[in-house]
Amino acid sequence: MDEIRSNKIKESEEIRKSGINPYPYFFDVKERISQVRTNFDHLKNGEKDENVSFSIAGRIMAVRYQGKSIFFVIQDSTDQIQGYLNVSVGQDKFDFFKDHVKVGDFVGIKGFPFRSHTGELTAFAADYQLLSKAIRTLPEKWHGLTDKEKIYRQRYVDMIMNRESFGRFKARYEIIRMIRDFMNSEGFIEVETPVLQFVTGGATARPFITHVNALDIDMYLKIAHELYLKRYIVGGFDAVYEIGKCFRNEGIDYKHNPEFTMIECYKAYVDYNYMMDLTERLVSHVIEKINGTTKIEYQGKTVDFSRPWKRVKMRDYIKAHLDVDILEDSDDKMIKILKAHDALPEIMEKGHYIEKLWDLVEDTVVNPTFLLEHPVEISPLAKKHREDPRVTERFEVIVLGNELANAFSELNDPIDQRERFEAQSALRNSGDKEAQMMDFDFLRAIEYGMPPTGGLGIGIDRLVMFATNAATIKDVIAFPLVRPENFDESGMEIGEE
Repeated sequence: MDEIRSNKIKESEEIRKSGINPYPYFFDVKERISQVRTNFDHLKNGEKDENVSFSIAGRIMAVRYQGKSIFFVIQDSTDQIQGYLNVSVGQDKFDFFKDHVKVGDFVGIKGFPFRSHTGELTAFAADYQLLSKAIRTLPEKWHGLTDKEKIYRQRYVDMIMNRESFGRFKARYEIIRMIRDFMNSEGFIEVETPVLQFVTGGATARPFITHVNALDIDMYLKIAHELYLKRYIVGGFDAVYEIGKCFRNEGIDYKHNPEFTMIECYKAYVDYNYMMDLTERLVSHVIEKINGTTKIEYQGKTVDFSRPWKRVKMRDYIKAHLDVDILEDSDDKMIKILKAHDALPEIMEKGHYIEKLWDLVEDTVVNPTFLLEHPVEISPLAKKHREDPRVTERFEVIVLGNELANAFSELNDPIDQRERFEAQSALRNSGDKEAQMMDFDFLRAIEYGMPPTGGLGIGIDRLVMFATNAATIKDVIAFPLVRPENFDESGMEIGEE
């Protein structure tokens, strides 16, 4: 690989010495390849249309030499098309292409369409220009690599070689656009909250710590948008949302990445019932738009996102599967069951017992299901249920054992909120690094008065996983966190053959 790279660098210098810039500044692209394919799909075998011309550009993905003709495949962000070049372009330009334009290089083509006798729509290159000389060679079977970390680390090569992967990322950003359009149409205003925070909260998670030199103080990367979005509600906004990154210093697996994307929204004068309806409508809309149906195949399983979704209470679901009542039975009984499943939590406390019990049964959920009425111990930001103060007006959306969404009737009683924060602080002081912090400024904010509010958070990465049939969260994050590589002084990866 190092020798090939060195030879390509020398070739680039030779091209430059010949008076040709291997890295010119621009090319006048007038059409995308998908447009060319659509506009001239009507051509019959052997038919050409020299009365029209187009100007396309892209990366060369394959080259085949046939006497005084060259066939090649050119690819842009929209599609691929076969290109054709012969000596009519001029002997010097023909020879230059043959000698110097290789797989991986970018070229611009001006020409006209024809369909070959074998039925292949083709771009006849009446003229071309080398736009970028690649000095690394593309792999032949990149999508077949067993070293997944290499695919995630060099995502740019994965996007080039694997059109399924490329299409998945196009779908991801289309989904984000659809979410934004949906929320705007519902009357929500898109806002921003700080990533650097003196006190982080809004979720049960371990934060990343950083240091701000200008203030000589440690700060945290936000783990959720929640507490600042609620400040907007206190400030007079009726309905707000944010789509952005959150950071949690936790494990990495097929459904967790320390850096991930969430949408959170908050609306005044509504409760979690409104948010259930909003969640159903939004998620079903996205799934149907991307797949053409709300009933999809995900990793070999059929999942039906059509409305209405099933609703179950956390207490009832755990009792049905594990024969333990999380509201009535003793801690000892919960501990006994957890011991039997080798699932005792690090922190021996009721809230952690309940969360571990749920972990044991969540994989039995397939279709999107509203999990309702979480106990107060594990819901420090949700209002107590109006009919049973032992639980909260909270729901999670569970799909195939994955939490897709989380929502509350938001706690706006500052006295109750202070008590919940104090309970969390006690857990934190006892060693629970995921417990929430005491946020005095947030308490001060809601002491000025926050109206009844419904709140919702949806993990966009997991939504994209379901919508695009991606096996892991790393398949839908363009540049997921993986171990860093080692490079030698020349810039080559140590250990690469």
